[in-house]
Amino acid sequence: MGSDKSRQTGRGAKSNPRNRFEGLEFVPEEGMERERGAAQKTRFYDDLSETIITYNSSPDIPFDASLNPYRGCEHGCAYCYARPTHEYLGFSAGLDFESKILVKRKAPELLKQALAAPKWKPQLVGMSGVTDPYQPVERRLALTRRCLQVLLDFRNPVGIVTKNRLLTRDLDLLGDMARRQLCHVSISLTTLDAELARVMEPRTSSPQGRLQAIAQLAEAGVPVGILLAPVIPGLNDHEIPSILKAAKEAGASHASYVLLRLPHGVKEVFFDWMDQEFPARRNKVESRLRELRGGKLNRAEFGERFSGQGIFAEQIRQLFSISRKREGMNSEPPAVNVRDFRRPASPQLEWSF
Repeated sequence: MGSDKSRQTGRGAKSNPRNRFEGLEFVPEEGMERERGAAQKTRFYDDLSETIITYNSSPDIPFDASLNPYRGCEHGCAYCYARPTHEYLGFSAGLDFESKILVKRKAPELLKQALAAPKWKPQLVGMSGVTDPYQPVERRLALTRRCLQVLLDFRNPVGIVTKNRLLTRDLDLLGDMARRQLCHVSISLTTLDAELARVMEPRTSSPQGRLQAIAQLAEAGVPVGILLAPVIPGLNDHEIPSILKAAKEAGASHASYVLLRLPHGVKEVFFDWMDQEFPARRNKVESRLRELRGGKLNRAEFGERFSGQGIFAEQIRQLFSISRKREGMNSEPPAVNVRDFRRPASPQLEWSF
């Protein structure tokens, strides 16, 4: 059960841990940081990046190219592995990550330029590799929707991961793309417990809302599955069978998972959250995490960072595999179509909302 303080703040992080790249640190008086967090409003800044597609060479990630219309994420998930990316901007991985959001207003135009370039090779583009493309501000700015329209115009496939049912707004585009085998969606579903979700992922859709989104996508013919990320041993790992069952009943066709990892400032944010929301479970969760990571809270080695190692990692792997097979779900989304890629002379970008 979450605390009253979480109901007031609507934030995952309770404070701003030190930025590891900064030489100076502001140390608030006791209680000052939490009071500030309770009243802190979200601020939006223009990101003036001149490119939009990012590439990775990780064998753990099922796509090479991704785009992120936003940096930072107002969803405020306490465990988010992307929090340390805000430190490169001079911010903190804590409250700053979820209250200071950078907006790439030129994202659709930059994407159009990238796909039109002769050097572009048609391939799956991941949305989003770092932060959620359907976080709350997307309702107003529609940058993700406009990027989808560009991808459709070029017949370039996309894979979307989100925990917000706002993406159902774009069923018209996604349905058209699905009929051309140009998209698949994974809904991030970490728990069926509405109270746990509310304090752990405070500004996104409820578990029931995400299941409803799965049902709507499936009904529209859009390939949809779930990504159970992260699995947190001692907190939500026992829900694996029930989550997969509920997802399958809603219409999900594929499922995968990622074990919790706590790089850099994320560990401070996460354990501060645990100390306030689930203090009785804190030591058990930390102990299990260290067993999964060879005594550490994070390991960056390819092949291990998402799945862990040791007996508990194997137990989780087997539980997930057995549960997935029982529900008749695939381990991966269907293949996408890159054969129909085109470079239209003058793509008509329809900014329909």
